[in-house]
Amino acid sequence: MGRRPPPGAVMQNVLAMILAGGQGDRLSVLSEQRAKPAVVFGGQYRIIDFALSNCANSTITKVAVLTQYRPRSLVNHIGAGRPWGFDTLDGGVQILQPYLGRADMDWYQGTADAVYQNLYVIEESRAREVLILAGDHIYLTSYRNMIAYHRSQAADATVAVYSVPREEAHRFGVLDLDQNGRIVDFQEKPRHPRSPWVSMGVYCFNKDVLVEQLQDDADAGEESKHDFGRDIIPRMYQTHRVFGYQYQDYWRDVGTIESYWSANMDLLSPNPPLQLDHPDVRLRTAGSIMPPARVGADALVRNSLISPAAQVEGRVFRSVVSPGVLIEPGAEVRDSVVQHRCVIRSGAVVDRSILDKEVVVGRDAVVGEGDDNIPNFERPDIVNAGITIVGKRVVVPAGLRVGRNVVIGPGVHEELMERPRLESGATVHPTQMPLHLFV
Repeated sequence: MGRRPPPGAVMQNVLAMILAGGQGDRLSVLSEQRAKPAVVFGGQYRIIDFALSNCANSTITKVAVLTQYRPRSLVNHIGAGRPWGFDTLDGGVQILQPYLGRADMDWYQGTADAVYQNLYVIEESRAREVLILAGDHIYLTSYRNMIAYHRSQAADATVAVYSVPREEAHRFGVLDLDQNGRIVDFQEKPRHPRSPWVSMGVYCFNKDVLVEQLQDDADAGEESKHDFGRDIIPRMYQTHRVFGYQYQDYWRDVGTIESYWSANMDLLSPNPPLQLDHPDVRLRTAGSIMPPARVGADALVRNSLISPAAQVEGRVFRSVVSPGVLIEPGAEVRDSVVQHRCVIRSGAVVDRSILDKEVVVGRDAVVGEGDDNIPNFERPDIVNAGITIVGKRVVVPAGLRVGRNVVIGPGVHEELMERPRLESGATVHPTQMPLHLFV
């Protein structure tokens, strides 16, 4: 039978394509000026770091990232892929953006269409299998076991599946598996799920099968949504060998404000279900070396993550603090996610909130106040868990009291909020001030 090839050689036959182009409006103002995979997570990382690190942990060196919506931040972050080891002679990372000017190119119409418009990348890779990965999920793994399972089952396609409580399954694509792990039914966001197994948005295809399926989907025209979850897999499982690979470790889809906040809070558990410093599946990111965090003599920090270059002089409880954040004496941060270079002035309180980059909270201001949980009036579907979101570079005036489920858009300055209180459920846009929501 000959010698077994080293693991790295086996993974050279695999191409990973990371879907990172979604607008992700369910993350509210966090994804208003950037692609969802570029959103900060865990203090100093980006959501895209998980998919890229998982490829690196699998020694997959051929990686393509498909972008579309506001990709500048994402492209700058990835660069040539050096932090993940992709800048090698036999590998590399490609950033693929849609462009006009050729008959077969247009804005991506769905996840399957995004890959279809880049079929030439698949052909040039000479890959045996193609991994299709979501760029906006939180999990650390190696794809080796999934690929080995795919090959052992002689599968045409394999879908990574995750077990969730039945009452939550309606938010996902739900799959039924037979005793051999083969997919026998698929329902997209059913009202009454029959199975706890949901799709993780991670697919392993035999290359030739994928090309065939994408061409058939493109030929279907307007009859298809051109989406892997809605069209490709539901059609394939009836005619091909499609299996479910049961993933058992931590995985979260952070596509909503509540799930994003909760996943950050998971990092603060006594025994975190996701270990960012796991020795076998490392999480890598881009960025320069920064000085250590500084905690002042009178500061108090409990059950929190404090990133490099942060300076804490006040009190921090159960929060994730990004690099360069300044928390002045007498300020307090609780149950919150505070992103890069925010400033919390003396006497200010930030409670159960998410602050985007470079927010300034003025002296004695309160962000996230009260026991009422009135959903956001503009977006009750996505801002309803009592979490207040403050957009990038917002200046919260000194003394302002901001309620729950409030959304303050990027770039809002003090003159747009010159009132003593911003009531729960309010939204403030950069160009308007909803006076009826102030008292």
